[in-house]
Formats: sequence, C-alpha cells, structure tokens
Amino acid sequence: MDRDALERLSKEELIALVLALAAQVEALTKRVAELEAKLGQPPKTPDNSSVPPSQGQKSNRAERRAAKQRQGRPGTFRRLAEQPDRVVESLTPACPHCAHPLGPADQPGFHAYDHIDLPPIRPVVTRVHRHRGVCPACRRGFSAPVPDGMPPASPFGPGLVALILHLHVTQAISFERLAQLMDEVFGLTISEGAIANLFARTAAPLAAAAERIAEEVRQAKVVASDETSARVKGKNWWQWVLLSSTAVYHLIADTRAAAVVSGFLKGATPEIWVADRYGGQAGHGKERQICLAHLLRDAQYAIEEGDQIFAPPFKALLKRAAAIGRRREGLKDTTLAQYRADLDRRLDRLLAIAPERPAALRLWRAMRRDRDDLFRFTTRRDVPYTNNGCERALRPSVVFRKVTGCFRSDTGAALYAAALSVIATGRLNGQSALQALQLALNPRPVPA
Repeated sequence: MDRDALERLSKEELIALVLALAAQVEALTKRVAELEAKLGQPPKTPDNSSVPPSQGQKSNRAERRAAKQRQGRPGTFRRLAEQPDRVVESLTPACPHCAHPLGPADQPGFHAYDHIDLPPIRPVVTRVHRHRGVCPACRRGFSAPVPDGMPPASPFGPGLVALILHLHVTQAISFERLAQLMDEVFGLTISEGAIANLFARTAAPLAAAAERIAEEVRQAKVVASDETSARVKGKNWWQWVLLSSTAVYHLIADTRAAAVVSGFLKGATPEIWVADRYGGQAGHGKERQICLAHLLRDAQYAIEEGDQIFAPPFKALLKRAAAIGRRREGLKDTTLAQYRADLDRRLDRLLAIAPERPAALRLWRAMRRDRDDLFRFTTRRDVPYTNNGCERALRPSVVFRKVTGCFRSDTGAALYAAALSVIATGRLNGQSALQALQLALNPRPVPA
C-alpha cells in the first residue's frame, strides 16, 4: 500500500490496519523466537528419536587394520541330507595303476557327499474330462462331479496361487516381473490381468483367515501394537499391527486415530497393552506397558540437549530394567518382585527433582504421569519390555512400500494386510510363508 492509498483511509480504517499489522508482527516475532530456540536443539536421529534408520546419517567406516596372522581353525561343512532322494555308487572298474579288474568287495571305503540341484521346473497340467449323459432309467441329464481342488472357474490351482501371492507379498515382485518370472523360470504363460484376477479371487479366503487371526488377538491377555505410514491411491494411510504371542494381525486404514484400534477390538479389553507413548495407543487395555526402547531414545535426546539432572540416570535405570527383563526367565517370582520394588524406589528418587532443559522436563512430566506403566513386565513374564515384536512385524511392509511405492486401490491394501497376517501368524507357528498361504487358500477339512 503506497502513501496516497494510506492518506485516503479514514481514521477508523487506519486504526484497524495498525491493529492488524501489530498482530502480524507479534505472531512473526513468536515464530522467530521458536525457530531460534530450535537452532540450539540437537538433530533428530535414529538413536534419539523415532526417525527410521534409513534416514539416519551413516558415518564413514574406519580403515581396517592389517589382519594379524592367526592359526587356522577346523573347517565347517554342510550336513549330509538325512534322506537323499537317490544314492549313486561310484565304483572304479579297474586299478588306475595296473588295470587289474576291481569289484565292489575291493572298495569298502568311500567318501560321501551331497550333490544338490533343481530338476527342470514345469507346471503340471491336469486335463479334466467331466463326463455327462442321460440316465437310461429316468431319462434325465446328469454331469459328473467336479474333482476335489479342480474347479472349472480358474485353471490355476491353490499351490500356484499361493506361490504367486507369496512372491508378490514377501518379495515385492511387481505384476510385470511376476509374469516374466512365471514364464522364464516355471514355463507358465500368465498375463498381468490374470494375476490381478487371481488375487481378486483370493481376497475372500484370505479375509476369512485374517479374521480368525484377529479374533485370536482379541482374546489374548497381552496385546502389543504399533503403526507405520502407508501409501494408498497416492494418499497417506497407516498400517497397524496388533499381535499376541500366537497371532499377528495387520490392518491398513486411512487414519492414525485411536478409533482404528477401538474398532478392531470390538469391545474386547486385554489385560496389558504394550505400545509406545503415542496417544492413539493409550487406553485400550486395563493396564499398559510402555516400550522401554522408545524411552531410551527420548532420554538420549534429552542428554544431547544438555540435561544432566534427569535424563542420564533415567537412561541408566531403563537399561537396568531391560537387563532384568532379559534375565527374568531364570529368576524366581520373589526375586522379580524385589527387583520391581527396587526399580520403583530408584524412580522415586529421580522424579523428586525436576530438570530444567525442555526435552528432559517433558520426559520428566510424562514419567510422573505414566510411572505405573514402566515396569509391569518385571512381575508379569508374559509382558515384553519393548515393542520390538511389532517393529519387526512392520519391517517387511516398510521394505514393500519403498520397493513398490504404494497400493493402487484400497482392495489391494486390504489383500496385502490379510496375506501378511496369514504369513506372520504362520511363521509364529512354525510354517513357512508358502505353507501358511496354501493352508489359508485351501483349508484342510475338519474331521467329524
């Protein structure tokens, strides 16, 4: 606004303009103060925050020293197969020195080793002739029943479907590369559209298997949960994982709110809920166990900010508690109860003095509020002291997201979550990913 425009303004308009500019100056001054305060704060790294390791700055590796000459050690060899498919007896027909004929009795000793190779891989094609005719007695037409596991709707059996789904979900192989892999390795011609239709047909049985897993998690006494970002149709969604000691359930939703967990639980209330301090993870169980690994990173950040009052001894206390958690299988219940009382007393002394630095003060206040949720694992052996199980369960999804970019539809995201639930739960029960998918797509009949 130039001088002439200002002179044309009335007194009331000038006062309103001055007030608006004053408010803007006040807001900008506050913003500048916030930015200047951040200049003195330490950077967020994977060691002091929830920044993923892939985004951390990796330091240069030190030059290796020249290796010292050391004594050799016994070599290791691959164990021989307990039941080889076939055995080849390699005999010498004649002495290589004098050409004297030799028989099996002349060669009692031998060197055994395994030769492992793959046979030619090709699909097994079964042609089904489903006969039909007319009954000579009642003169009514009939058709032969469909053979078990060979419906006429799709030519691809559950074993092949499970393999393609396994390669897509666990190895992040795209539809184009899947079609190429099937052709070049297995000798099977299949189009990308056929793969999409194949996955669409697996949605219902996988969803049914995933719902059984979800119900198993709901009935568990101890449930752990975590979430990570996901991309669906070019938008930011969230992938949640909820697990117990026997089941792992994945869920992809368009929100990070606590309503996702509440909707999953359907009124169930576990005894212990294991999670970090994110608000959406609070209030779902009768009691809560906070992940100590997250707290260790928060304490490290407070230390790097300059706190010497609360964060250093609190970090040492957390390490002591984690050490107890690692040893608790060999400790008596009475010993664990004494350890719990000792940890509480040490925490009382730490919380008696408030720190001054902002990060340490925030952590101190949070621990005063949530102190009862720190050491529940010491007296409950079924409660983990970190949420590492959830983080491991989400790691394949992070790799999948980085490789593929995003899901093109919400149905694709739901299919991936259901398949991942089946695979992760199967591995907990000693099944490979392929076995778990085969069982979900072709469940064994329950004997009467």
